[in-house]
This record gives sequence, C-alpha cells and structure tokens, in this order.
Amino acid sequence: MATSTGTSTALHQGHWWETTAPTGSRELVPSPAGPTDEPGPPPPLDGPGRWRQTVRLARDQGRVLFEGFRRHGDIYGITTVLEKRPLAITTHPDHVKSLFTAGPALAPSTAGQSQLRPIVGDSVLTVTGEPHRRKRKLLMPPFHGKAIARYQEQIEEATAREINSWRPGSRIRLADAAQKVTLDVIMSGVFGIDHRSGELEQLLRHRLRQLLALSVSPFARLSELVSMRRSEPVGLQKWGLAHLDRAVMALIGERRAKHVPGERHDILSLLLDTRDEDGQALSDGELRNELLTLVLAGHETTANSIGWTFERLVRHPESYGRLREETRGGDDEGYVEAVVHESMRSRPVVPLLGRRVMADWRFGDRVVPKGTRVLIGVLALHHRDDLYDDPFTFAPERFLGVKPGSTTWIPFGGGDRRCLGATLAMAEMHTMTREIARRTDLRAVSAAPEPPVHRNVTMIPGRGATVEITSVTS
Repeated sequence: MATSTGTSTALHQGHWWETTAPTGSRELVPSPAGPTDEPGPPPPLDGPGRWRQTVRLARDQGRVLFEGFRRHGDIYGITTVLEKRPLAITTHPDHVKSLFTAGPALAPSTAGQSQLRPIVGDSVLTVTGEPHRRKRKLLMPPFHGKAIARYQEQIEEATAREINSWRPGSRIRLADAAQKVTLDVIMSGVFGIDHRSGELEQLLRHRLRQLLALSVSPFARLSELVSMRRSEPVGLQKWGLAHLDRAVMALIGERRAKHVPGERHDILSLLLDTRDEDGQALSDGELRNELLTLVLAGHETTANSIGWTFERLVRHPESYGRLREETRGGDDEGYVEAVVHESMRSRPVVPLLGRRVMADWRFGDRVVPKGTRVLIGVLALHHRDDLYDDPFTFAPERFLGVKPGSTTWIPFGGGDRRCLGATLAMAEMHTMTREIARRTDLRAVSAAPEPPVHRNVTMIPGRGATVEITSVTS
C-alpha cells in the first residue's frame, strides 16, 4: 500500500508558519502499522549529512517535518549523530496508534535521550518501563480529581493578579506574563508556596526564571547540542543548573528538617512521606529530579501554549472578536474550549515525540528494523488536510461540539506517556484564555506571524507572543 503525500505542504510556499492558501480536504487512507515478521523496504531517506540534519532538527523541526512529508509521505528517515542507524519519522494517525497502544515493552519512550535528561536526571519524564510506572502512580493523585478543583481557585487568583498589573498602551510578552501565573500555580502545588512566601522560595522562583531566560540564547542552543546523549549537563547548562540546584536543595533541606508527616498536602510533602520497597525514603537527589521535572514541565509548556493562543487570536480578528463577545456575554464555555484545542493543534508546544521499536515494525508499505528510534511528527500530523480541512487556517469552529481524537490531536502525547499534568494544564489554559479575553483588548504589534523558536523539546513564540494592551477592565 502506497503512503499518502502531503498536498497541503506541497502547495505551501515559504515558512510553514506563514499564511497559506486553503487547500481543501482529502480522505485519510488507512496505513497498517505494528510489529511484523514480514520483510519490507525501509523508509526513504530525506536530506544529506548527519551533522546538517542534526542541526536542522534542533533549529527548525517544522521544516524537517513538512519538507519530509511533502517529499515522501507518511514515513521517512533522516540520518543524524543521535543514532547509528537512521531515525524514522511518521505523521500518520494509524502509525501513531500502533506506537501509543504497544506499551513500554514493545515501544518505550526515548525521553531518556532527550535534551532534558541532563537537566532533570532520572525522573518520571526520562525513565521507562516499570520505574516509570511506579513514579507515575506515585505522582498521579495530585494532578487529578479533587486536586484540580483545589488548584482552580489558585489559577483564578493568579490570573486576576497578573491582569490587574497590566496597563493600557503598554506592550507585554504574553508567554512571559502567563508564565508568572503557571509558575505560581505549579509552585503552590509542588512546594506548597505562593507569591508571598519566604526568602528561600523567592530565590528558587528567581533562579527558575533565570534558567528559562538563558535557555533561549544561542549559547544555550550550542550547549544543548554538546549535551546530546549525555546524562550530565556541561557548559552553560551546567553553570545555570548549579545555581538552580543550590536553591532547590536548600528548600528541600529546610522542608525535610521541619517535616511533620501528613501535615501538608503539597507534592514535596507527599514525597517526603514516601518509602520505597525497602522502606527507604527518597534521597535529596531523587526529590530534586522529580520536583524539577514537575516544575519545568508543569508550567513552561502551558505558558507558551497561552502565548501561542493569543499570538494566533490577535491575527485572526473574527475568531478573537467572537471569543471576546462570548466571554463577556457569559456563554463562553464551548468556544473557549474550541479556541484552546485549535491553538494547541496549530501550534503544539511539543512538536515531536519519540519511541524506540523493540521489534521490526511496519509503517504502511515500509518496515523499520528492531531498535529504530521513531519520531512522531506532532506538528505535521496536526496539519494534515486529510484530517483537518484547510489545516493552515486558524479555525476554532472546527472543534465546536467535536472532541479531539486521541491519535489526531496529541499535544499531550498519548498512551502510557500521556502528560501527567494534562488536566491541570487544560484548566489553566481555559481559565487564562477566558479571563484575558473577558477583561482585556489586545492587538498585534506586527502583522507577521511570530516564528517558532526551539528550546529543548519545546516550540515557543519567537517574540514571546508580544501584544499591545489597548484596554483593561475589572
């Protein structure tokens, strides 16, 4: 069975994020996928040069994904310095389903090889198999059910506090503004501290912001390349983490010294009560890895999703106008949700996911050998015109009354690796999108869309979603 080709990207000219003409829709062609004993040809290779492809993948994942899809269809390969054999890249939902449902024995995550490994060490984000299952089970309760209801008040208070600081006529980077809110919420949930907390807590917040600011510099990107396939940070990354770790360890030490079992309900306190199979408490290093993972993964991605949401809205007056009208009229729930779903479709903050197949694996009429690292091209999958009509058009209406598919809308990943904090992230996205639209009027400072910038595993707005505030109400 032949794989499909990317007609929408074939018609697209220039950068993928620039406005493109509507292309209509096609019908999705099924593509069998999964472990196989039958031989088949390997995926076609796209582009020459291991180092060149490695740099392209680090700097412009969108170009790698869309150009490969346009030239080769649903499955293709690239050679990089990351692996001895070619990486396979897939953008078909049937292929995604085969990887998400296979489980960690057949298709484990490759997050342990990501750029975040030197930063967070062995944590729920980077381990696989049984260790991942145990860590996930331990950390799941604070991110579901009644816990989210407890966070809701904090989300609303932090959002109101941030909007109250805005002044008409000023310009702000919305991703940075949203980061203040999400950092307040996750710091409260993880450490049990808020914006009024003491010296150690404020130092930790300051160090986190410093590290994130450094991470978009050209030196940081070079440091990421140098740190690839390492378990320990080097260079600028090592220097920045050393400052952050001193603040984290000081706070852990203070909390451990004062800890009374069962007295507090933040995640640090819960982890201090935890014992392993031998009855041993988690070490300071183990606590550090899990806490830093939750803080970094639990606020930065959501903040940049908010940034992308309004970067899109201020350049689409019809959608933005409808959102403001409905939030101010009080009948907003359906459209706010649709806006959030559409922004995360068109600008997924995590544009690539990784699995390693532990058996020969069929993808359509192609077969990759056991041990191959397979990348799921989330960004390209979200822009297939056999899944979404006119996929390069920002159209929240496509999600009105429509639940996103588990293999066609995957900003949170899927399977046993679906984002632990997805429910909290959606609560934050919904509240902030609603309140910013209800209480403020914003406009773009440039008609041109903001280009994406890649930071570690994320894709963020190149200018931080810069907007001008024209009005703020109470």
